[in-house]
Amino acid sequence: MRLDAIVFVGVLNACVDVVTLEKRRCGHQQIMQSAYECDVFVGNSLVHMYAKCGSIEDAWRMFNKVPS
Repeated sequence: MRLDAIVFVGVLNACVDVVTLEKRRCGHQQIMQSAYECDVFVGNSLVHMYAKCGSIEDAWRMFNKVPS
């Protein structure tokens, strides 16, 4: 399966309630390595993921990176 922005958004939204914060950060690392972090939809999903799990500092940091 080819990983692209749509796949990353789906995975991030699906794992918000299931996966630990540590594993979410590993997923974020993979997104950064594939250069999709600058995608608006992926960036918004990362903000949502971090905010939903209570990591407001990470959510804010990611919010500031999302292109407008």
